[in-house]
Amino acid sequence: MANYKLNSSVAAGWILTGALSLGALQATAAGYAPPHDTHGPPDLEGTWTNASLTRFERPAEYGDRGVLTPTEVNALEKKNSDLVALGNKPTDPKATVKDLPADCSGGRGENCNYNAAWTDPGTTVMRVRGEPRSSFITFPSNGHVSAFTAEAIANGSAVRRYGPPLPPGLRQNDNPETRALGERCLTSFGYSAGPVMLPLLYNNTYQIVQGKDTVAIVVEMVHDVRIIRLNGHHRTDGLRPWFGDSVGRYDGDSLVVETTNFPAAQTFMGSWKNLKVTERFTRASAGRVLYQFKVEDPTIWTQPWGGEYEFSSAGGRIFEYACHEGNYGLQDILAGARAEEAAAAGTH
Repeated sequence: MANYKLNSSVAAGWILTGALSLGALQATAAGYAPPHDTHGPPDLEGTWTNASLTRFERPAEYGDRGVLTPTEVNALEKKNSDLVALGNKPTDPKATVKDLPADCSGGRGENCNYNAAWTDPGTTVMRVRGEPRSSFITFPSNGHVSAFTAEAIANGSAVRRYGPPLPPGLRQNDNPETRALGERCLTSFGYSAGPVMLPLLYNNTYQIVQGKDTVAIVVEMVHDVRIIRLNGHHRTDGLRPWFGDSVGRYDGDSLVVETTNFPAAQTFMGSWKNLKVTERFTRASAGRVLYQFKVEDPTIWTQPWGGEYEFSSAGGRIFEYACHEGNYGLQDILAGARAEEAAAAGTH
């Protein structure tokens, strides 16, 4: 395994009391010198993917262990390869529920909606500094999002949602505005665009483009683009742009990005108004970018939490998502709800 150097300037800015430091280790392997672009900063440009079998939060069976054993890695990767092989088989039009694998029986399985032609969950466990990780979250040590505060529980903010609560008197299927942002083709499903940037079932591809005063991250899922202003200040005009107000700076071989001013429509696990996310992008090798994140909101969580993973080279290009073209799903959801209402009223 490669040796990694302690970087005191990084560690000083990222050490958390009683928690794992995000910057205690230099991200680059010994002997690797990250390239720099024409403006001088480290060159992070390229097309990258964070597709992985590793989960955001750690499964309970791993306890406080952040690194998997070879046996556990083999079991996870074999299970995935078996599912891919199953998904690639011709579909039997006469199949019934009893013919489905255990993970799919009764529609309960998360791996049974699409076959391998559509999905891109990754084929391997996420490695960070060569270590197979059990979760993206590394602190707290249990690999889970921190506990909610009493205030968040009392006011109803303590929910794991990726969007705003429904307005009083409205139901989820009443209007397009009450459906999820991804269904409306406004932003990505889940939180792939971030921050925090998290992989989904498919389209886990990103393109980083660096300019003198701005860094842009193009997200394949739902054509999102994150704009990071360099060496600026957070806005004070009260506006809360999509994906928050991201301000970045270069710290040695890393790009550090602080994001605040999130919009209410993009609630992240119950937080938005006082949410602050700090990210660090560091070129770890020719084909890897270390991504580290720290999440803070003292009104929602009892302590900051965060973690890390590594992007790998996507080896290809981003394709246009074109979400609005043929978006029959949203139309059909609303039409189905109206049909149900009419049937209940006896008028249809």
